[in-house]
Formats: sequence, structure tokens, C-alpha cells
Amino acid sequence: MRITSSETLEFEALKEVIGRYVSSALGRRELAKARPLTEVGRIRGFLDETAEALDYLRLATQPQPGGRSSGAIRLRFDAPSEIERTVQKVRIDGARLEGKEIFDLCALLDRAGEARAQFTGAAERFPILARRAEPIADFRPLLRDLSGKILPDGSVADDASVNLNRLRRDAEKQHKAIQQSLERFIRKHRDDGTLQEEFITIRNDRFVVPVVAGQQRKANGVIHGASNSGQTLFLEPMETIDLNNELVRLRDEEHAEVQRILLELSQKLRAHSSEIRYAIDTMGVYEFIFAKGQFALDFDCCIPKLSEQEKRRLHFVEARHPLLEDLLRKQGKLVTPVSLTLDESNRTLLISGPNTGGKTVAMKSVGLLCLMAQSGFPVPCREAEFAVFDQVLADIGDHQSIQESLSSFSAHVAGVRTMLETVTRDSLVLLDELGRATDPEEGGALGVAMLDTFREAGSFTLASTHLLALKIYGSNTPGVVNASMGFNELTLEPTYVLRLGAPGKSAGLDIASRLGLPVPLLSLIHISEPTRLRRISYAVFCL
Repeated sequence: MRITSSETLEFEALKEVIGRYVSSALGRRELAKARPLTEVGRIRGFLDETAEALDYLRLATQPQPGGRSSGAIRLRFDAPSEIERTVQKVRIDGARLEGKEIFDLCALLDRAGEARAQFTGAAERFPILARRAEPIADFRPLLRDLSGKILPDGSVADDASVNLNRLRRDAEKQHKAIQQSLERFIRKHRDDGTLQEEFITIRNDRFVVPVVAGQQRKANGVIHGASNSGQTLFLEPMETIDLNNELVRLRDEEHAEVQRILLELSQKLRAHSSEIRYAIDTMGVYEFIFAKGQFALDFDCCIPKLSEQEKRRLHFVEARHPLLEDLLRKQGKLVTPVSLTLDESNRTLLISGPNTGGKTVAMKSVGLLCLMAQSGFPVPCREAEFAVFDQVLADIGDHQSIQESLSSFSAHVAGVRTMLETVTRDSLVLLDELGRATDPEEGGALGVAMLDTFREAGSFTLASTHLLALKIYGSNTPGVVNASMGFNELTLEPTYVLRLGAPGKSAGLDIASRLGLPVPLLSLIHISEPTRLRRISYAVFCL
């Protein structure tokens, strides 16, 4: 799909909101790949699996009558940050995984097995989720073989092998013998001024005691360094040297045995590398699918329908802009929803109404929700139906450029010209303040010509305007629907409610009054009713 003004439609910002429900690199990778598609089959597939995830989450979170279990348990799909590196490493012949890598990989494979059992066991109700789970291998024999050999901190368990167990027992005995030897040394020299302090420490992997510099000749041994002040030397007594040597040998053998065990476990995992690759990738896909489901729950979304190509339709009931809703929630406020319907007989919607009344938000909501639906995302509506568009063409905002010597009007015209060159019957066109930033009468005539060209191209088009010529065009042209954003005449504030069927009042003078424009100035505007709309449009433009 071709998208213009993607930053304005804020699709990437929307993905960041959904990204809050994704914790692993695997899930984020799937989220990063998400984009609007034009293949109806693929879109429906993504929407259907999201619908199943949403149903599953509802089932798992809703209490059942009589306290019975729903059978749908909350599953974890998150993965350690380095899991992708681990999966790549396990495929390399001769590569040895670290203990923590093995433990984390086994834990994730265990969760993959849980997902497989849960979804295949509920295949009748969740067939799409089950189909993804069926190819996940049965890792239970492998996990039983590896079970208990790696501890959660990544260390190799004592009973990972008979030899490791023996070496560690022998090393512990040797450590006790060294401790006893050094304690005898301390007792022997406690009163002769040799000892700096009565404790045992380690230097250069050897057990030593601190002695006073200059007094080391009173005790035979090997010096293993001094303190920063030089007042203390660290002495390994002669009688302890052989004991320390034996402990070093045992530790070296233990290290070699640990490395052998890690290599052996890595090789056992490597024998299943292809199955592991699929299982890990599938867990990332599941995490993304369920992230969309959780987003749907939290933002009260529905799964949109896709209209048939010969019966194209844009239909929203109580649609909300998700980014605006996210923002207002933090402020304790609610979004005013938008409802509208466009179809083959009425493809163009012309929105008018007060400044700051929500016209732009309404259009951006439609554009963003279309992108969401074609990406397989749930949409924040009570119900929704979308045509599948080949491109979204948007001219929203002021694209004035000093560097390119473009005024607001020039940038507006240049943007619309590009859209006119590329528009097709299957395009969605969004035009904010059509004919803006020039003389109102000329801008109105130009806007009518532009809008009629899009109408004749067969595209679905939403445009906002203050201009009288466009409002008249909307009232007199088949296939064009006028709409207005509500305005409270008493409070002089917009209501943000979209009403179909009639153009809206720009309310420029009312708003100017509310914003403090001097009453004497406003009182000069005495105009007859036939010309009122035209001159008010001009007055609002001047403001």
C-alpha cells in the first residue's frame, strides 16, 4: 500500500502503543513487520487470528458460572532478550552454549509446549491458533533429559554428572583441609606479632593470611602480594601450599567437566535446531497476536469486517482515534466518538463546522483506522467495515517550506496535484481544509474542481472545508454527503459530534468573540442573510 503523510496519520505512533504489550525481541520483530496490506486473504487471516486471541483473552479473564474453570489459561509468550542470539548459536556446529542460555532456551521451549497443548486441545474453538501450534515439536523427552542439570542462575547442577559431583565433593573436602591448616597457623602465631589480622582471604586463587610487613620471616611461606599501604603482606604458609595445589587441580578438573557438560547439552539441543527455530519464531508470533488482543481489550476495540470489492463500504459506529484516546485517558477525559457511512452511491464526505471542532481529527481517525484494519489490527469502534484500499492519499496540515520556497497554498496545491496524478478507484483520499490559504472565492472554485476530480475517479474521499462554494457543491452533487461538526451555541464551544446530512457553521465570529475580539469591531459586521455565509467564510479566513 502507498501511504502519503504517514507521519501525519501517525501509524508508527500507533504501533508504539501496541508495542507496550510486547516485551520480547521476537514479538517486537513481528510488530516491526506489521504494515498495511492490499491482499484481502492475508488481511482476513491476520484479523481472524486476532479475533481468536481476543476471544481467548476474554474467556481466560472472565469468571465462569459456579466458579468453574473456562479451560483457557493465561499463557506467557515473552522471551529473554538474548534468545535470538542463543537460537543462532545453537545451530553452529561445535558451539557451546552458556548455562544461562541453556536454561532460558529450555524454559521457553517448555512454554512453547504449553501453548501447543493448550491451543491444540481447544482446536474446535480456536482453530487458527491451533493450526499455528500443531507444527511445534514435542520437546518433552529433550527437556526431561536436560531437566535439573542447569540451575536458574545458569550454573551447572552438582548431579549433572557423576564425575562433577565427585569433583565438587572432593573440592569441598580440600577446602575444609585448607581452612583447618590456616586456622592452625593463626593459632600458632597469634601472640608473636606476625599476624596483621586474624582472618583468611584469597589472593591469586590461593588461600592466604595477612601478616605484618617485615615479620614474614617468622613464618615460612610464599608471599602473594601486599596491601595498598604496603603494611600488610599476604602469606601462604608452607604447610598449606600442597593443599592449595590440590584444590587448584580439582577446580581445573571441575571447570573442564562443566565445559564438557555444557557442550554435551548444547549438542543435544543442536539435534533439534530446526524444530527449536520454528517454536521460538511461533512464540514471537503468538506474543504479537496476543498483544493485539490485549490492545483490543484495553481500548474496547472490535475486529473490523472487510467489504466485498463490488460493494465497497466505509462504515464506523462510535470510532475513536486511539492516540487521542490514549492521551485523554491520562487526563481523565473521554473521546467523543465518530460514526459515519460511505458506500458506492455516496463515496465523498464533505465536513464543515467550527475551527478546533474536530474535523481534522475525524479525518485522521478514518485514515488511521483504515491503515490499522489493513494491517490486521483491531480498531477502536463499536463496529466497523472497511473497503480495502490500494493507497491512502492524505493532504493534512500546513506543509509550508521556506527552503523549497513553498507557501502554505503552494504546498497545498502541490500535494493535491500529486494525489490527482496517482489516485485510483481503490484509493482513500483525505483532504484537510480543501482550497485553503488563498482568496476564499478562488479557493472555493479550485476546491470544487479538485473534489469533483476525485469523485469522478471513483475514490472514497473525505474533505474538510469552511468555504461556501464547497458546501453548496456538497448539497447539490449526487454521491457527495455534507456533514458538520457540532457547535454549542450557548457555550460557544465545539461538541466534536459529527452529524451527517447538512453543512456546518464555521462560527468564526462567535469564536472570535469568545477569544476576546473587541465588540465594537464585531458590531460593524451587519450583513444580509443571502450573503452572510460567503462573507463569514472570508472573515474567518482573515482571522
